[in-house]
Amino acid sequence: MTLNYDVIIIGAGAAGLMCAIEAGKRGRRTLVIERNPVVGEKIRISGGGRCNFTNLNADHSNYISSNPHFCKSAMARFTTKEFIAIVEKHGIRYHEKKLGQLFCDHSSRAIIAMLLKECSAAGAEIVTGCMVSEIRIENTFTAFSDKGTFGARSLVIATGGLSIPQMGATNFGYGIAEQFGLKVTPLRPGLVPLIVESDNFRPFKNLAGVSLETVVTSDGVSFRENILFTHRGLSGPAILQISLFWQEGTGISINLLPDVDAAELFERHRTSGEKTDTILCRFLPKRFVEAWLEQNGGSRPVTRYSRKELARLAGSIRNWQIFPTGSEGFRKAEVTVGGVATDELSSKTMESKKVPRLYFVGEVVDVTGWLGGYNFQWAWASGWVAGQFV
Repeated sequence: MTLNYDVIIIGAGAAGLMCAIEAGKRGRRTLVIERNPVVGEKIRISGGGRCNFTNLNADHSNYISSNPHFCKSAMARFTTKEFIAIVEKHGIRYHEKKLGQLFCDHSSRAIIAMLLKECSAAGAEIVTGCMVSEIRIENTFTAFSDKGTFGARSLVIATGGLSIPQMGATNFGYGIAEQFGLKVTPLRPGLVPLIVESDNFRPFKNLAGVSLETVVTSDGVSFRENILFTHRGLSGPAILQISLFWQEGTGISINLLPDVDAAELFERHRTSGEKTDTILCRFLPKRFVEAWLEQNGGSRPVTRYSRKELARLAGSIRNWQIFPTGSEGFRKAEVTVGGVATDELSSKTMESKKVPRLYFVGEVVDVTGWLGGYNFQWAWASGWVAGQFV
């Protein structure tokens, strides 16, 4: 027997639950199907368990996509302020950590509980631990699963991307898009640590856990944040951000002293007799300075450098070139770059242009935000928009 609904939403993450809330408010009989035994797993683990649920500065310029203008409509119609209003309605305490990033004061589970309360109030049903094996369409959509057969006039795909497969991420959403003739752009890991295997980087792998504030640049885009040395290469916020723009086979540039003119610094100490390691250790961790100078001729008194040598050393501090050999992959990636092509969807409704009443929201779409709550805001906004039309 087929159980019939107005709307079926596959995926009970941020975008899917927001869509369910809005569809339910409009009187649509709504069913959310989640393959995991519980909803909102990526919400639960985000922000170290405190959920960086949005960013005060979120707008279209914080996203990458084949069409960078696609997200404008949704972001303008459901803003950060509107999501914060829901958070405050439920009495969830939060704080700004830095750069507009908003976190729960306590647990990310508060956001999940908030969404579930809103779903319940809107009359949306949720079935968990349910594996959908096939989708068919005649006059309506039919979803075949291990917990029964469900039919609906509208179908929303909110299944997320390939990141963190150990939490159940699959290519299901992309498969549905391709089944119905929609293009999917190339997929790659985003917001992910980078692997560096070059011989001259080997000493830095002994610095695992050491962090320093830098400006990292790739493909003309720069981020000022901390980098973190790992046993395999580099991580930290600046590296996760730049991974969205870095392409295999290219390098990244790191400014080790963004607030200091190294050439001027060395010039001031030309008569002091101080060694370069002593000078640099005032600004950078000692272990890093030792490893870095080992790659740059060792440490000696500034007076024993020619001006040309000091200029070269200062240039290396301003523009330390690193050539990653790859990334840690989807297992460590926070998001998937790429997805259902935006030219296949209406930016105003998230509906497929080819298949009426088929919608795609959240990470499964080719819209990827920076680190810092931007991807959640896209999930809320795209889910909200679809919820107005399903």
